[in-house]
Amino acid sequence: METLVLNQQHVAKLVGNSGRDQLMDLMIERLRAAFTADSRGNTPAREGFVRCPGDTGVLEWMPFHQPGQSVTIKTVGYTPSNPTERRLPTIIGSLARYDDVTGSLVAISDGILPTAIRTGAASAVASSLLAKADSEVLGLVGAGAQAVTQAHALSRVFPLKEILVYDVEPAHAASFADRVEFLGLDVRVVELAEIEARADIICTVTSVGVGDGPVLSGENLKPHVHINAIGADLIGKFELPQALLKSAFVTVDHVEQSLREGEGQQLTKDDLGPELMDLCARPELADGLRERVTVFDSTGFALEDHVALDVLIELAEEAGIGDRVSLEHLPADALDPYSFQ
Repeated sequence: METLVLNQQHVAKLVGNSGRDQLMDLMIERLRAAFTADSRGNTPAREGFVRCPGDTGVLEWMPFHQPGQSVTIKTVGYTPSNPTERRLPTIIGSLARYDDVTGSLVAISDGILPTAIRTGAASAVASSLLAKADSEVLGLVGAGAQAVTQAHALSRVFPLKEILVYDVEPAHAASFADRVEFLGLDVRVVELAEIEARADIICTVTSVGVGDGPVLSGENLKPHVHINAIGADLIGKFELPQALLKSAFVTVDHVEQSLREGEGQQLTKDDLGPELMDLCARPELADGLRERVTVFDSTGFALEDHVALDVLIELAEEAGIGDRVSLEHLPADALDPYSFQ
């Protein structure tokens, strides 16, 4: 039995073949369909452990189970010091797909690019329900890797004309325009106050430390602003002020994760509105919300990774990209581990 392996070069070829826009559009479409169908199943909250004490580095695993069909597991390392100290991404991970009947490894893939794309796509799905359809100004608080795919995804569903960028690392903000040049949009580095005052949609995509939030003041926001809060992913880490959350409509992708390590840490379950999946399945629940402040607390959960891997496998099979290797030892005699085929 062979395993499909999609390495860095294969994933790059898939993006080149499909084009960035087509790949992002497909991811948005598939996530919206999965959310609308309420395909969450029994998706547990991610688990993990702290490593590299003092660096807030963690290693986590995120499983998704389709009974009788497949299991998808993402392992992901979060290391905020990576970009500056090692020139590596903050988020490094891999995706694995198992056959639910036999337990065999069906596919293994890079998880770095799929994570970035599916996170942007999830924000696009949420924003299309909660932000004003004519939103033109996007504000980004944090200008790292995730900010690129947030801008890309939102540009696919809104008539954006301007991107306002702020980062505590001036070099990150200064290089952002070059990294999103393919969008053909006006990008300006500004102070945080201008983002809060002018943006129709704000994405907070930071590596703010535990206990160091919030990164927004919540003052002088447009009365209809929609915020995608992406960065909160550890206990004690949050990006938005509690007063803003308490006054806003808040939807989440995964209630348990939000309450434990997302913006929901500052709230109770009763403070949360319908989950994103419920909004997708019943868009009438979002009626009237575009005129008020709304928040999507995006902690990222395993269904999104399952959909992302589905997309990569589909594109790989269509294009004949990827290596097929006999990775697992399947003995000639199933009862004798020392027999070889």
